[in-house]
Amino acid sequence: MLSLRDLEVFVAIAEAGSLTAAAQRLGRSLQAVSRSLQSLEAEVGATLIARTTRTLRLTPAGQRFRERLQDVFAELETARAEVAEETHHLRGTLRVSAATQFGPAYVVPLVSEFLTRHPGLGAALDFDDEYRDPVKSGVDVTIRIGDTPDSQLVARRLASVRRVVFAAPDYLERRGRPLVPADLAGHDCVIRSNAAHPRLWRFQSPGQGEIAVAVKGRVEANHADAVNRAVACGMGIGIATLWQIRPLLEAGKVERLLSAFEPTPVPLNALWVRAPRLPARTRQFIDFLAERFADEWL
Repeated sequence: MLSLRDLEVFVAIAEAGSLTAAAQRLGRSLQAVSRSLQSLEAEVGATLIARTTRTLRLTPAGQRFRERLQDVFAELETARAEVAEETHHLRGTLRVSAATQFGPAYVVPLVSEFLTRHPGLGAALDFDDEYRDPVKSGVDVTIRIGDTPDSQLVARRLASVRRVVFAAPDYLERRGRPLVPADLAGHDCVIRSNAAHPRLWRFQSPGQGEIAVAVKGRVEANHADAVNRAVACGMGIGIATLWQIRPLLEAGKVERLLSAFEPTPVPLNALWVRAPRLPARTRQFIDFLAERFADEWL
C-alpha cells in the first residue's frame, strides 16, 4: 500500500528540485528522504525521478504521477477542511425556505435551536407559498410538504404528514355525515385549488388499498388557511394536514370524519440543490431536521 509519507516526499522532491532541498523542507535526513523515494518507486514499479550525481528530473511516469497526486492532495485538503469545520464552529448564513403557515410555526423554533448550538451561524428565513427556484434565490434548504417540484433538486424525506377529512358541526347537521369515502360525491367539498389534484381525494383503506374519490364543491381557495376557515364556517367538507386544523378540532369548531379511511399521507421533504459538496452548515442542518421529525409526524 502506498505510504502518504512517501507521497509527500515525492512531491517535495519534485517541487524543490533536489533530495537535499526536499529533506530540508520536510525536516528529515537526506537518507530518510532517499529511502522514501526508493520505497515509493518499488511500490509503483516504475522509476519516477531520474537521478545523476548533479541533477534530477521527473521521468514521464513521474510527471503523470505528480499530476494525479495534485488532485489527490487537493481532495485530502478539502476533507481536512470539512472535518475541521464540523469539529470546530459552523459559520456563515443558513438560508431556509418554507411555506407561510408551516414556516413560522415549526421551522422558526428548529432554526432557533440549531443556531443556539452553533453561535457562529446566522439565518435568513424566507416564507412563501409559491415555489421559488433555490438556485436563483440562493436558498440552502427548502422545507416543503408534498411531492418534490423539481427533479434537479435532491430530496430527503423527513416525515410522513397525516391528513384528515373534517367539517363543521352545523354543516353535518344540515347535510349528514359521510360514512365511507364514496359518500363525499354527494357533498359540497371545499377545494384547495392549487393542490396537485384538487378534485381527486385519495384514501387508504384496510384491505382495499388506495381509494380515489372525485369531489366537487361551490367554494375553492388557493391557500390552506382559507380552505380550513371556510370549512369551519360550514361551507363544506375539507381535507387538510392534521397539524393545520388541530386548533379548530380542539376548539370544537370542526369534527374529524372518515377516521377508518385516512387520506394518503404526504411527505415532508428537505430539498437542496445538487452539488458535489454541501457546506457543512447545510449538511448538518438537514441531519438535524431528520432527527427532529418523527417518521409519522402529526
